[in-house]
Amino acid sequence: MRTRKAALVGALCAGLSVALTACGGATEDPDAGTNGVGKLDPAKIQDKARAAARDASSVHLSGSVVSQGRTYKLDMRLKRDGGTGRVASDASTFELLRVGDELFLKAPAAFWSRGDKGGDGKGDGAAAAGKLEKKYVKVPTGDPAYQQFKGFTDKDVLLDGLIGLHGKLARGEHGTVGGARTIRVNGAGGSGGTLDVSLMGTPYPVRVQRAGGAGQLELSDWGKDFALTPPPKQDTVDYGKRIPSTGEGSSLPAPTK
Repeated sequence: MRTRKAALVGALCAGLSVALTACGGATEDPDAGTNGVGKLDPAKIQDKARAAARDASSVHLSGSVVSQGRTYKLDMRLKRDGGTGRVASDASTFELLRVGDELFLKAPAAFWSRGDKGGDGKGDGAAAAGKLEKKYVKVPTGDPAYQQFKGFTDKDVLLDGLIGLHGKLARGEHGTVGGARTIRVNGAGGSGGTLDVSLMGTPYPVRVQRAGGAGQLELSDWGKDFALTPPPKQDTVDYGKRIPSTGEGSSLPAPTK
């Protein structure tokens, strides 16, 4: 009787060895039931993640970016024709809204008054600060700050810069991010940044740890649409060719580096 039971158990274990670890020490294939990118070379995984990011119509990006010793917290929703969200640091907080080429900046009075350097001698920044609070200030395309602020709302430019890893690439561990199964790609053993890519459905990048400890960002809601509309005219201030000095200038992080 014992011999027959032993034979039956052995047959069952042989048939289920791929799925069960208790029968003979076999391990489950971590890529079973996935999109298959976990088996690719690390460079190809990164390429597929970048391609998926470019093809996506929208994304929600949140986390931190370290630039010039200052940490910026980002919470942005981006799509092909614009974006909206908030950028915060220990020194200031501001909101951005871009619809096509129209870019709007919303910030508290302290944000505007902090940048008042005298300018044309009239103290425009301090004088306008109270009026600008809770208003959307339109940033002219010719203003020096336009491209810097726009960079936070440009999906392709921002993601291309953030997703790129530095150094020799290596395939890392399988894991989960936000409940989704992932494969990790490491740059220079991790010091060049890490990229977690979804193994379910489209291989979207879902988490980026920037090189040199320069921040970590999570990417979600890929392809989930959201409305982008210009603010009401009564809540908008248009200075024409230039906005008052914000004091941010070149201290803003460069999202593409």
